[in-house]
Amino acid sequence: MLLSLKEEWSLNKKILIVEDEVTIAELEKDYLEIDGFEVDIAFTGLDGMHKADDKQYDLIILDLMLPGINGFEICKKIREKSNVPILMVSAKKEDIDKIRGLGLGADDYITKPFSPSELVARVKAHLSRYERLVGMNEPKKEITIKNLTIHSEARRVLIDGREIILTTKEYDLLYFLATNPDHVFSKEVLLDRIWGIEHYGDTATVTVHVGKLREKIEKASQSGQAQFIETVWGAGYRFKI
Repeated sequence: MLLSLKEEWSLNKKILIVEDEVTIAELEKDYLEIDGFEVDIAFTGLDGMHKADDKQYDLIILDLMLPGINGFEICKKIREKSNVPILMVSAKKEDIDKIRGLGLGADDYITKPFSPSELVARVKAHLSRYERLVGMNEPKKEITIKNLTIHSEARRVLIDGREIILTTKEYDLLYFLATNPDHVFSKEVLLDRIWGIEHYGDTATVTVHVGKLREKIEKASQSGQAQFIETVWGAGYRFKI
């Protein structure tokens, strides 16, 4: 039987569902498999963490309320090792849960009840965006977004073709955010990734460096395309494209 274009696109894409409600997990699995995805299910947080460690997935659907280890903790652990797209699912409708989940690195948030077709549509959208923006896992030698160009090997940054001078940490912060576009990172996560344990707890360092980065980029820009680092209030920062 010939595969449709839709099925060919999703073929060999591996999805992990971490969901303790068996009926919901099986329904999600059925709909995703109909569209050609390969799907695994974990019914506990611990099992989900083990599966995420043992196997490479293209996207993870992560329930918030799980026995043992909740979705927030799992999301945090996964983000320490991987940039795989994470779609967080919960019956809670409070905005604070959405902000907290996105702040820990989740890519999207969907509230129960939802239609399986909506879930599949979001999965496809995030996989498509991830492939388009991240591409291969090898570090890119050059990143160009609008009027911003980053040469990773030379550690040079150009705005409208003109080089701007950045400190080591300013460059590291910009490169990290630019290579993880549309992900929200809390100040604590950025502090850990860029500065390490010696600056633990000193989140003002992140605020100062973001401010200096914005100032240098905006000052050098002549095209008006300078709003790259976006503040997500109560959650952190993300690189907007």
